Amino acid sequence: MSSAYAPDPRIKWYRTPIDQEVLQRLMARSDLRGWLQTLPHLGVFFATGALAYAAFHQIDPGNWYWSVPLLLAVLFVHGTMGPFMGLIAIHELQHRTVFKSRRLNEFFEKLYAFISWSDFIWYQQSHVLHHQATCQSAYDGEVVLPMRFSLSRPQVWLGLLAWNPSATWARLKVVWRHASGVIQGRWYNQVLPESNPALRRRHQNWARTLLIGHGLLALVFIATGHWFLMVVFTFGTFYCGWLGFLCGLPQHYGLNPDIPDFRYNTRTFTCSWLPAFYYWNMQYHLEHHMYPAVPFYNLPKLRRALLHDLPPAPHGLIATWREMLEIRRRAMADPDYRFIPSVPEATATVPTR
Repeated sequence: MSSAYAPDPRIKWYRTPIDQEVLQRLMARSDLRGWLQTLPHLGVFFATGALAYAAFHQIDPGNWYWSVPLLLAVLFVHGTMGPFMGLIAIHELQHRTVFKSRRLNEFFEKLYAFISWSDFIWYQQSHVLHHQATCQSAYDGEVVLPMRFSLSRPQVWLGLLAWNPSATWARLKVVWRHASGVIQGRWYNQVLPESNPALRRRHQNWARTLLIGHGLLALVFIATGHWFLMVVFTFGTFYCGWLGFLCGLPQHYGLNPDIPDFRYNTRTFTCSWLPAFYYWNMQYHLEHHMYPAVPFYNLPKLRRALLHDLPPAPHGLIATWREMLEIRRRAMADPDYRFIPSVPEATATVPTR
């Protein structure tokens, strides 16, 4: 294997043609729509955190049989929001399409990154390349196909339904390493090269900001007798990742590398309003890759404009995961198996099965 990914991808992508006037309307950005997403989105996280804090203070030796289960239930709801506070929200803000105002996009990008301990500076560099060379094995180290996952280990279920302390410790160690200026990994070194010391310095300073900022807040929480705020804020995005996992893995799982057509390497599914709100409409992932300048709140309209040329989309997470698990089963039985989405014959770029 090469020591680095190839530079400067120049791939001629197939994109479903769209009327330019329609596309211009769909690309229009709105500060109001941005506020209507970010304020409720952040509000859910802080409201469930406040409820968990209140539930914790209801615990008493005389009522533990109901107060402890209540606390665990509220923490489960609070933690479920956690994955959507990280790179999912940051992803949209980095596209600069949430708000019309660039400053608002940048402010909320940093706010979400701080809350979730996210490495947004690395992600800024990585995600540009991911869009330029989606699932092209020579260029894209952010999403490498075929993807694999396992649900057989207890630690996985701990992280999905409760809290996996070893995963939290590993994540903190990475932040500490970055704060020390140490960059490990082939893709990390690709997008944060030694030849760009200014970028590496920004990256290091952000890791230090996370450690110092969260450290100082934790000291304040402890010194004021409110240590439980560490559970709901400092580490509030580190547990109960089940819904983020169910929504996020379908993006490219089981699909095809090295084809210059997003219809073969990126999946769209549809869902009800609540996961769509949590997930910033990224269930419309194929449409987002075709036209990434369209704000997330216009992606349903974009899908309707392109629908005649796209593969059918499963509706709901159950149907989506049924499709994915069938792909997984067949791929495990036959290493040569490839799932080819059903696209209109007139614009197909690879042979059908």
